[in-house]
Amino acid sequence: MNTQRACAVGLALLTLTVAGSAAAQRTSSTVVRPGFSARVTNPWYPLRPGSTYVYRGVKDGQPSREVMIVTRRTKVIDGAPCVLVSDRLFLRGRLEERTIDWYSQDARGNVWYFGEQTAELDKNGRVKNTSGSWQSGVNGARAGIFMFAHPKPGRWARQEFYKGEAEDHFMVLSLRSTVSVPYVSTSRALLTKEWTPLEPGVIDHKYYVRGIGTVLEQTAKGPLERNELLSFRRGA
Repeated sequence: MNTQRACAVGLALLTLTVAGSAAAQRTSSTVVRPGFSARVTNPWYPLRPGSTYVYRGVKDGQPSREVMIVTRRTKVIDGAPCVLVSDRLFLRGRLEERTIDWYSQDARGNVWYFGEQTAELDKNGRVKNTSGSWQSGVNGARAGIFMFAHPKPGRWARQEFYKGEAEDHFMVLSLRSTVSVPYVSTSRALLTKEWTPLEPGVIDHKYYVRGIGTVLEQTAKGPLERNELLSFRRGA
């Protein structure tokens, strides 16, 4: 075999190898985990496409407004079909942060959190920070359970894991808690506490109402923050 022909054969083999590797990567990224679905119907955290949640509260000492919309878009994250939820945070009327969260539900009805793409904005609307963004299956990040199918007091789980960036945990405290916010009042709310080793000494309480989802989040220990449901429109 002459030198020219050998080079041609080598180049062809290299091309086939690269193409095969790329094809394998594409295939592995689209392999779907059995039992997971982007249709999230858990009654404590239903994510019906088109649903819109509007919250008001206090964050970093400033009046806040948060708008969460369950989109009709889906994406496969780490093998799980996920629904995309848009979350926009306004402080004193200015858009401070925009986030896309990815959720999926397993065959038992547990809601899983597969990551977020978040961006903190400056006063001109330009991205100044993306800290906290993570995606399950990338750089060691792993999905976690966000809500149990059958929550019971004392049950706990890790909601997310991306070392040094996202390490939230939660525990169910009660299924018969009283909560009153502008949109709803009830004595049958689910109460959880959340914490993270990244912020030792800080504990948040969250209240959930069946058929709606989160209605109130407030600091139980640490700097004062509060977010209460002002309005809710269920998707079609």
